[in-house]
Amino acid sequence: MVALGLFVAKAPVSVTHHRLHIPRSIMRRTAFRILPLFLVLASSIAAAPAPLVDPATEERIDALLAQMTLAEKVGQLHQLSSFFDPTGPVLEASNEAALFEKIRNGRVGSLLNVRGVDAVRRLQQLAVDGSRLHIPLLFGYDVVHGYRTIFPLPLGEAASWNPAAAERSARIAATEAAATGIDWTFAPMVDICRDARWGRIMEGAGEDPFLGAAFAAARVRGFQGTDLRAADSVAACVKHFAAYGFAEAGRDYNTVDLSQATLHDVVLPPFRAAIEAGAATVMTSFNEIAGLPSVASTQLQREILKGEWRFPGFVVSDWGAIRETLPHGFAADLRHAAQLSILSGNDMDMESSAYDRHLAGLVTDGTVPPAVLDEAVRRVLRVKFALGLFDDPYRRCDPARERRLLEAPEHLAAAREIASESIVLLKNSGALLPLDPQVRRIAVIGALAADKDSPLGNWRGEGRRDSAISLLEGIRAAVGPRTVVDYAEGAAVTIGDRFAAKDSQFNTTDRSGFRAAVAAARRADVVVLALGEDAWQTGEGRSQTDIGLKGLQQELFAAVAAANPRVVVVLMGGRPLVLGPVAERAPVILETWHLGSQAGHAIADVLFGKRNPS
Repeated sequence: MVALGLFVAKAPVSVTHHRLHIPRSIMRRTAFRILPLFLVLASSIAAAPAPLVDPATEERIDALLAQMTLAEKVGQLHQLSSFFDPTGPVLEASNEAALFEKIRNGRVGSLLNVRGVDAVRRLQQLAVDGSRLHIPLLFGYDVVHGYRTIFPLPLGEAASWNPAAAERSARIAATEAAATGIDWTFAPMVDICRDARWGRIMEGAGEDPFLGAAFAAARVRGFQGTDLRAADSVAACVKHFAAYGFAEAGRDYNTVDLSQATLHDVVLPPFRAAIEAGAATVMTSFNEIAGLPSVASTQLQREILKGEWRFPGFVVSDWGAIRETLPHGFAADLRHAAQLSILSGNDMDMESSAYDRHLAGLVTDGTVPPAVLDEAVRRVLRVKFALGLFDDPYRRCDPARERRLLEAPEHLAAAREIASESIVLLKNSGALLPLDPQVRRIAVIGALAADKDSPLGNWRGEGRRDSAISLLEGIRAAVGPRTVVDYAEGAAVTIGDRFAAKDSQFNTTDRSGFRAAVAAARRADVVVLALGEDAWQTGEGRSQTDIGLKGLQQELFAAVAAANPRVVVVLMGGRPLVLGPVAERAPVILETWHLGSQAGHAIADVLFGKRNPS
């Protein structure tokens, strides 16, 4: 049995002539679930922010383009990462002096992984006061499911079937991120995925394009609000365009081969919904489709996105994706990669330095028409104007807001509520749930039960390590004063340094904690057993060939259930898991994903009946 959080209708959903067509039989069977999603999608156009294109702004862009040198134009398309906190391999020999010089010379248009009011203001001032044309920088960061207050990972949030919850969490995430100087988040990820081995399945909304479209639009509205110029709004970046979730065998960065019908009917609907909701930017994917890297796909970028959909914002490559056209065997060298990417419609180069090194030469020798370069620069400047950076480049640099808003009490309260709604009740034999908070004795077992870090999940923004409310803490806070809560680890899931994937391995030998776990189970009226994955077993670069319960978890369950069959299994993880015997023997199974900062309280709210699971 695979623990699935999203029970969606298995029927074709197709997109033709700009309209969604859903078979009538499916509408009848699932109307109670889908009607709210129709209402959300129907209202998305009215709720979208002001359009990026307006005549007055275009005139200002024209005037600026007329003043820019070729090098300054290329600079707007060049994005570099902070060398203090990269999220991929840094290809340039980065140092502070070299970065400052590039900024002053207009050779960088955007930075990622820089956050905090002091750091952002310092670098922004270099661009605004130190460069010839005073063009502000654009600061981006991966705010995927929260900034400091962490919400359920997106796959779990989608299990709520409530796009309004996703919009609310994205709004809070944007508020916190913008308070630290960030203008732009690399989210939402809207890849449809049907292979749970893929590590990044945690970042999307699952397997269904209709549900995925509803959540894509909701998250865009949450991040961007109704006015991108507002100090609490950030530009969304819809990713990964396209079909990254269909990587062969669930292997990250692998090739993709799919039909045009699957591309248009399954992969693209969430992207289109996000664009119609007003998404300001789009990120291309690492993968190739039928041998053609997405970053160099004219069909995806010029024909569909900028042509058919009339997308007015800009396209950014994923980290180093332009350079990766070389190992794909598509480009001869980095110069050729730059040529293919810019002509195909990729506007900004993230950390390949292909445009920085070669684009000016390509324009000078006539390989790339100047109009193509100008169009790309216009799109980048258009988003900067829309964010209000030309009017006030420091609007997101208020230290008082930064101090007040990170992990604000109202944000934590929302995280608890949304987390409880994201929990899925898979099984409740004998109506064992809800538990009585006055029960005499509870045994809480499993390493994940006391883990204060794993509930934050992967891609946790600026969530602080070990800051989440653990399951054990949540239960102890929820029970009456006379209830005894015993804890036993049972067995560690992993050994070694789990924060470094190469050093962590699964525990398959250490059963020394079994005796204490069994003893605690025998004494208890009910057992709450935490099983699943820690935060570092899913996410980018963490695909798995085996999605079953790892290590000694099946053995631990068997030993505990033999001692006390009244076992509530709390599943944690970033993907659907193959449960094996646990699915048959456990009377209660709760899928709780990685729920974020308030995970323990949210799970306890469901265990003791304060809130219903989805």
